[in-house]
Amino acid sequence: MTLARIPLAAVIGAPVAHSRSPRLFAHWLRKYGLPGHYIPMEVPADKLEETLRLLPDLGFVGLNVTIPYKERVMQIADVVSDRATLIGAANTLIFQQDGRIHADNTDGYGFIENLRQNGPDWQPEAGPAVVFGAGGAARAVIASLLDVGVPEIRLSNRTRHRAEAVAQDFGNRVEVHDWVQAGNIIEDCATVVNTTSLGMAGKPEFRVPLDALEPGMLVTDLVYTPLRTRLLRTAEEQGCTTVDGLGMLLHQAVPGFERWFGMRPDVDESIRAAVLR
Repeated sequence: MTLARIPLAAVIGAPVAHSRSPRLFAHWLRKYGLPGHYIPMEVPADKLEETLRLLPDLGFVGLNVTIPYKERVMQIADVVSDRATLIGAANTLIFQQDGRIHADNTDGYGFIENLRQNGPDWQPEAGPAVVFGAGGAARAVIASLLDVGVPEIRLSNRTRHRAEAVAQDFGNRVEVHDWVQAGNIIEDCATVVNTTSLGMAGKPEFRVPLDALEPGMLVTDLVYTPLRTRLLRTAEEQGCTTVDGLGMLLHQAVPGFERWFGMRPDVDESIRAAVLR
């Protein structure tokens, strides 16, 4: 008689000790009484491919991927989803039974589900969206906003050429604006998104002028340390709907958990509390 193996999963990166994903997955595994374990795993750069090929034989069913390997794992994976290809990065790996590694990106899914849950009156087609930043997170956000029907995206980044490279990949619904004009492009928009690290604990403050914020706009910040950034505090004072960045972290983990452990978990206040604790 062969006993079923207990499924294992992990988050890999370098460094990875700061990740909240182990706390998140441990809560869901306990809540649903599921067999399985999820661990942080720091992998040296020169051992990345070797590690990915070895882990399925050790009982691992998949991985979350964080900095600095989100781009590199796409070169190792056997199958890459259209979403990950468009975004240019993968945050979720699934080890398939035939031995192949499937790479996907669930950041955009997590972003949109966070807005739908915590800004239920948000209407993506109501007007332009402003996106600050041009890194991997910005690409995931832009892809998801275009997918749900946002008519126009005004993109601004401190380094303009990076924003232009993003716009070139996503077409004429994305328009690049100089960083010195970042405050002006908020006028008459419906959605404002900060994908930069500005405002994060230990980073420079988010100093874009916010005078153009108006009631009815939805404002969200991918930063979740602190939960209430200057951007969100100011937007709240201006009467905007605000959505913090923690929900994106929680929702982006849902597809991987369901695939690896066989149950679709709920994102509720108990999981927020567990991750923040």
